Amino acid sequence: MHTISLSHAETRSISIEATPAAVFAFVADPRNLPRWAPAFADAVRPAGERWIVTSGDTELPISVQASAERGTLDLLGGPDLNVGAFSRVLPNANGSEYLFTLFFPDGTPQEAVSAQMQVVEQELETVRELVEG
Repeated sequence: MHTISLSHAETRSISIEATPAAVFAFVADPRNLPRWAPAFADAVRPAGERWIVTSGDTELPISVQASAERGTLDLLGGPDLNVGAFSRVLPNANGSEYLFTLFFPDGTPQEAVSAQMQVVEQELETVRELVEG
């Protein structure tokens, strides 16, 4: 019998007083990553169909998969492009809701998950401040 292995998912969201189009335009532009996710990206530059994210001495190629029609933005890395951050901008009354999901490998210590999700929560606050600004 085949067994499916699943990762642990954590999702956070934030309400933003701006249109979904405005929120999506901001988060879907990889050049804005250092502004709202500085723990992940010091700098970003295009490299063909991918982007190179620089963080300290590390460079990580990512694929940015964005659909304005669906409001989805996935920042994917790794050789199979199945690993990364998955997000969505949804309408919320006259504003927006920005959802952000990360997956953690089975066995990741809860302290590490909590620490990473605290970073995500700060990033979401920053997105709100910058878009509402």
